[in-house]
Amino acid sequence: MSLYSIKSIMRYPTVKQLRYFLALSEAQHFGRAAADCFVSQSAFSNAIQELESLLDAQLVDRTNRQVTITAIGQEVAVQARLVLRDIEMLLEIAAEQKKPLTGDLRLGVIPTIAPFLLPPMLPKLRKAYPELQLFLREDQTARIHEQLMDGEIDLLLLALPFELRGVETLSLYKDRFFLAAHEKTERINPENYRPNRLARGSVLLLKDGHCLRDHALAACKLRDDEAVGRFAATSLLTLVEMVDADLGITFLPEMARGSAMLRNTRVKMYSLDEKSYRTIGLAWRKGSARVDEFKLLGEFLKEHRP
Repeated sequence: MSLYSIKSIMRYPTVKQLRYFLALSEAQHFGRAAADCFVSQSAFSNAIQELESLLDAQLVDRTNRQVTITAIGQEVAVQARLVLRDIEMLLEIAAEQKKPLTGDLRLGVIPTIAPFLLPPMLPKLRKAYPELQLFLREDQTARIHEQLMDGEIDLLLLALPFELRGVETLSLYKDRFFLAAHEKTERINPENYRPNRLARGSVLLLKDGHCLRDHALAACKLRDDEAVGRFAATSLLTLVEMVDADLGITFLPEMARGSAMLRNTRVKMYSLDEKSYRTIGLAWRKGSARVDEFKLLGEFLKEHRP
């Protein structure tokens, strides 16, 4: 029997099984991993058991309270990521032969861009490219970058600068920062704002992990840690609500002006120095076969920015 014939009768793990196992290795919990994969927990557990049976190896130690990936399981996870990345490359090579911006495109977006840019832009994108199937995933920069490198996402829409390994970036346009404060606040004089005149704890920001926090600190020249409040918001909506209650001031990107998030609030935005900005850009894996397509999307985003 030839080597090809021997291989042809071997059973191999499926892409679904590998994706499920990677989700489990990240979540360390069957229920959460199943939810992340949008399947029932029983179907998810069966797939993991089938993978273990196929490999004749115990990949997971199961207890009532926790899941632990075994040593062999950790090695399998490393190889699974490489396998899925190679499969993604095959799909990208095939996609190169199609018309640009058609088929599936999985876009990761940070939460300080998504609510402002996507609602007005998506209808225009659907009209311009009706054959494009856009799947969105909103999360912090570090997390969507990890998903990009694992092959779960094709492209990132994010704010720069941000240190990213293994990617190419394309800067699109500047998004200026504005001072945001309650319209009747007495904490500062918004018309005569000076960074060195901020009262102790008067600045409200997002918690660590959100790039908007770092960009605001750098772009708005906030060097005095005492000016930044001890309480950090977990989301932009919470941040706006805190400013609306006049608990402090903050700094919001230009794309937030006129957005639904500020509607029915008493939050006003005031211009700052033109040097206070972040850069909106795209990022993709180095060597991607879809570079021209990503650049085309970048041109569309620049043309239809809010």
